[in-house]
Amino acid sequence: MNPGPGIRCFDVLLPHGIQLACRRAEGTEAIQRPRVLLLHGFPEAAFVWDEVLRLLAPDVAALAPNLRGYPGSSAPAEVAAYRAKPLVADLVALIEHLGAPLDMLVAHDWGGALAWNLAAQRPDLLRRLLIINSPHPATFLRELRDNAAQQAASAYMNFLCRPDAQTLLAERDFARLWPFFDGPDGPAPWLTDAVREQFRAAWGPGGCGLAAPLNYYRASPLRPPVATDDAVCTLVMTDAAVTVNVPTTVLWGLQDKALLPGLLDGLERWVPQLTLQPLPQASHWMVHEQPVTVAASIRAALAR
Repeated sequence: MNPGPGIRCFDVLLPHGIQLACRRAEGTEAIQRPRVLLLHGFPEAAFVWDEVLRLLAPDVAALAPNLRGYPGSSAPAEVAAYRAKPLVADLVALIEHLGAPLDMLVAHDWGGALAWNLAAQRPDLLRRLLIINSPHPATFLRELRDNAAQQAASAYMNFLCRPDAQTLLAERDFARLWPFFDGPDGPAPWLTDAVREQFRAAWGPGGCGLAAPLNYYRASPLRPPVATDDAVCTLVMTDAAVTVNVPTTVLWGLQDKALLPGLLDGLERWVPQLTLQPLPQASHWMVHEQPVTVAASIRAALAR
């Protein structure tokens, strides 16, 4: 995918054979610290961080990879390749390649799901964590089981697990995908023709670029139950496995239609060093809506 102005693209080959396509702001290659990694979610790609990368330059060494399965990165065909363990292994290898520990890991949506896991399992690899509208696994499990409103808001996850999801999403110029970005008043102002073209390039002809990203949903047990024997109904997460013991900032757009504020309730039980910043005028797509706020929050957290 072509970089925007001031953005350089390059590939990183990890020791276990996975290649990740990465982006950074031009002129930051020689900067050693602070070192920041930015992780995207679905149905996006690393290009969504371009404006934040520019705003952090020239004094922050920030890098945004396309996660496994996304444009230019390795995309194994099997669903099992998108379980948490191999995805987190990619991040461990990338951080070690960059030079551990990171000064900050910043993550949104699916990137956040991986970041929560990484921070719980390998706190030695990062000094700070900043999450943007991505639920902690313990609160997500609780709300998916017990909160009918969150179950309804997350019902799309079961649709994305369908074997024909790629075909259906690609129909009529991705007509089912564009509404994902709608705000409370209709189409999002940030979704310009130019940005739509970036998404089309990421999703590929016939939605070919969606095949691997959809496997993230298929490989995860965390989705609304449709039967009493669904994996989410019996899944057990111990506190020790999901407690994050690094200073953590959570930015949360309160207009998120898919991830409801109940996901924040009791979060400090698993994130004892928590700074919570709710943003009433932001949605799930805060990185697009408010890149200046996101960049400023990164700088503020780095300074703490």
